[in-house]
Amino acid sequence: MPTADTCLFCRMIRGEVPTPVVYESETAFAFLDHRPVFPGHCLVLPRRHVPTLSDLPADLVGTFFQEVQLLTRAVESAMTAQGTFVAMNNRISQSVPHLHVHVVPRNRGDGLRGFFWPRTRYPSEEEMEAVRIAVANAAARLRTQTS
Repeated sequence: MPTADTCLFCRMIRGEVPTPVVYESETAFAFLDHRPVFPGHCLVLPRRHVPTLSDLPADLVGTFFQEVQLLTRAVESAMTAQGTFVAMNNRISQSVPHLHVHVVPRNRGDGLRGFFWPRTRYPSEEEMEAVRIAVANAAARLRTQTS
């Protein structure tokens, strides 16, 4: 089991790994998934290294999920999505053992069914950067509105 020193997500938070960051706060860190279900698919994780939801300290649960809520609104706004799919794996199907919440933009008729997640790639670095900027700007605007 990785520690905070070796965890990929902790290394991303520390800036040791290039990451398409869309949002940062004292509690949370969010970035674009490198293999999104749809463009704008983000991962939101606590800055503190915790492997699963059951490991998240009770005093951080509310604050962390307020950040997830903000990113949900930001993704919907930036991607002009009708809604979102928000999901979390605990151990099973968790590719990195650091708690993370998927925020996936959704629209009626987008083809997503059940728990089959057809992963894709961004067509180019430029398109990924345009999506990153759109989500980051929406998150910053929403954060300012709620402060």
